[in-house]
Amino acid sequence: MDPLPYILIMAALVLMSAYFSATETAFSSLNKTRMKTMAEKGNKRATLVLKLSDHYDKLISTILIGNNIVNIALASLGTVFFVSIYGDIGATISTAVITIAVLIFGEISPKSIAKDMPEKFAMFSAPLISFLIWVLTPLNFVFSLWKKLLSKLLRVESDSKMSQEELLMLVDEVEQEGSIDEDEGDLLRNAIEFGEQEAGDILTHRVDLEAVPMDATNEEIAKIFTQTRFSRLLVYTESIDNIIGVIHLKDFFTETGITERPLEELITKPVFIQKSEKINDLLKILQQNKSHIAVVLDEYGGTRGIVTMEDILEELVGEIWDEHDEVVENFKQLSENLYDVDCSADFDDFCEFFNIEAEDEEGNALSGWIMEQLDKVPEPGDTFIYEHVSVTVTETDFHRVTKIKCEILEIEEETDEDEKNNTD
Repeated sequence: MDPLPYILIMAALVLMSAYFSATETAFSSLNKTRMKTMAEKGNKRATLVLKLSDHYDKLISTILIGNNIVNIALASLGTVFFVSIYGDIGATISTAVITIAVLIFGEISPKSIAKDMPEKFAMFSAPLISFLIWVLTPLNFVFSLWKKLLSKLLRVESDSKMSQEELLMLVDEVEQEGSIDEDEGDLLRNAIEFGEQEAGDILTHRVDLEAVPMDATNEEIAKIFTQTRFSRLLVYTESIDNIIGVIHLKDFFTETGITERPLEELITKPVFIQKSEKINDLLKILQQNKSHIAVVLDEYGGTRGIVTMEDILEELVGEIWDEHDEVVENFKQLSENLYDVDCSADFDDFCEFFNIEAEDEEGNALSGWIMEQLDKVPEPGDTFIYEHVSVTVTETDFHRVTKIKCEILEIEEETDEDEKNNTD
């Protein structure tokens, strides 16, 4: 018996096994965004790859059918070949040789190569696998019906949507690979988390609001505009819990100076929302009402605070400072373990900065949390220790804490004797 035809046919079958294995890995690992970009530039192979990826069930069925046919044919031919040469022990030799050959040259090596260059190999293999899908259409149809039957029997629900956690992990991976820089990564993370933020998370509390009463004189309003440098002011009657409108700087100051029109003609109707309003929905509300300010109500219908268009945009792009803003450094390091903290800082940022776990029922009010810990009206000099941080009140304004000093305490490790006593 001439062994050459057997060897050539078996080598061809190993190559086909390698082709199917590599094609499976390439299509499961390729970057669809990259392929779409190439397809939009006119690459026909990339277009074919995307078309095949959209029918992944047919693709994977064809690959598995082809791979199994090739491997079974290789094992059968190898057994015949080695038995004809070595007799009774030929089957054992065939099993060992064919298994090693398939593992090395038909599985491990081609899959490793395809994993490193999935897009290139997918485009290389696309024409042949597309032809094989057409040839094996009847079998693919039978398997698709079988899959539907199994799905109904096992009540399998397909969920291909990517969760927020998976998206954030993807951004981290892309950033680590160097495809995007840190600023771009932060922007993407902010955009992904944007829909989860609520108005209560970003509002400016009522104690920090600038507002004018309805009966204020033009001189008083002009003075507040000048002092605050705000472009808009809230207008209220009786108390700040009864806001009736918003006055704009450009409506109050005209080319000839302060307007002579009465205040009730200048104000625009305010937008009222609840603190649970999602900020992506709030952005649409402000756009529809052509407003830049929304008043956040508390559970009693009073004023909890406000959210501006700028506050919402800052959740995407970070802090926005203009030429009139005084840049505030919320956490200023004084020494190795001592920090000066401005209480306008977000409470979650405070906890993250000092690595502490705390809950604040009032949302992001650091001042309110400090008052709860002291259990009294705060005064400069008041001190308390929370976990590994010593907090000292340094400045207050109308019974509200504005600045504190935080010292990170050293955590003493228990000695072996202490551990033994605690165990006892």
